[in-house]
Amino acid sequence: MMPDRSAGLVESARALAAGEVTSRALVEQALARIDATQGSLNAFRIVRAEAALAEAEAADKELAAGTRKPLLGVPVAVKDDMDVAGEPTAFGCRGEYPPVAEDGEAVRRLRAAGAVIVGKTNTCEFGQWPFTEGPAFGATRNPWSAEHTPGGSSGGSAAAVAAGLVPAALGSDGAGSVRIPASWTHLIGIKPQRGRISTWPRGESFQGITVNGTLARTVADAALLLDAASGNHERDPHRPPAVDASEAVGRDPGRLRIALSLKPPFTALPARLQPEVQKQVLQLAEKLSALGHFVEEADPPYGQIGLTFIPRATVGLAERVREAPFPALLDRRTRDAARLGGLLGGAPLRAARRAEAVLHRRIGGFFTSYDVVLAPTTAAPPPRIGSMLGLSGLATDRAMIAACPYAWPWNVLGWPGVNVPAGFVDGGLPVGAQLLGPANSEPLLLSLAAQLEAELRWHEAWPAQAVASDSPAA
Repeated sequence: MMPDRSAGLVESARALAAGEVTSRALVEQALARIDATQGSLNAFRIVRAEAALAEAEAADKELAAGTRKPLLGVPVAVKDDMDVAGEPTAFGCRGEYPPVAEDGEAVRRLRAAGAVIVGKTNTCEFGQWPFTEGPAFGATRNPWSAEHTPGGSSGGSAAAVAAGLVPAALGSDGAGSVRIPASWTHLIGIKPQRGRISTWPRGESFQGITVNGTLARTVADAALLLDAASGNHERDPHRPPAVDASEAVGRDPGRLRIALSLKPPFTALPARLQPEVQKQVLQLAEKLSALGHFVEEADPPYGQIGLTFIPRATVGLAERVREAPFPALLDRRTRDAARLGGLLGGAPLRAARRAEAVLHRRIGGFFTSYDVVLAPTTAAPPPRIGSMLGLSGLATDRAMIAACPYAWPWNVLGWPGVNVPAGFVDGGLPVGAQLLGPANSEPLLLSLAAQLEAELRWHEAWPAQAVASDSPAA
């Protein structure tokens, strides 16, 4: 029996292990859905049709021989900032990039778990913005509304999962780039502890603010992909203690002290939480209170944390630009930000890196009073396609901060955060909320997210842009 589009990662893995479906059938189905939507959603930069089918056949042979692995034969996607052997890694940039020789560590671990990588998903140039558009590939659209962005920079992965093209996908998060598109496409988005999923061949991505994370429709699916992708290269500088994310999904979180934080952290430019988003986050807070948790308004002591983010982000971008094979094809905003990074790469960067320990102590102290922070993931619903594409650098920064002022502090800290769906605003556009915790708190956050999911059943809602047919010819 062919599982329908609602079969997630956990169910697909179970059906494969039980012999109810073949990997080839699931991969053919995923490829057909990608093909059917590429002209509309445009979620993928690269589709590995021939390679994925060959890998599916190999997986079917392993399954028939009795081999069992967590994701054996399950189709998944990864973002186009991750190395997949034999494919280019253009990271949203224009130009013909050469194929890379080796898988990145996260992809290697997915393959070791048995996953079939069906393709690489679209991202904006070097993952800088909360939209997924650009001259290299066009515009990736939101399955909930084709006139709106799915967010960014992991917008291709979010669109692919939200539309049911694949059951789950990897993204990366340097200032909310997993959580923001998850919030705007009604998904679970896990930004794990720094180092949980390796970013190798870069020991630190963007000076340590960027981590790899997971996008899925359910907490259990996102946790399973996290477990499968987690682990380190022997030369990784950040090696957090192991956690069992999937086990945490079935655990009662207990009665928690939850800080509802609605105030945007410090930014140099103004940001205001839109009332329609605030309403949805407050309803989520009320649900948490009804579940027995203690919820009160309180803001973490962020201070001037933004001053530590900018040097790390721009220096990290400058490093990427120096390696770019076609610098003349880069967006002018990319080149301008990289020039700023060139100026901040000495003492300002060293000061920003030193400040992290101070921030850990100060904001860590907040978690002696509270277990979890509940905050909006974004201040606004998803913007329209094209609304930020042609802006100047300063105007882009203004628009970006106005829409997305909440996610980036946890990238400076390197701590875990999980986006959960918070509902829909006028026009049927999804918005989300973040569950944020201290170091290595993924199990706590996931157990709380799963408790909410059991009550709210958010994964039962599907966008109209999802593939309607479940036949292989869909």
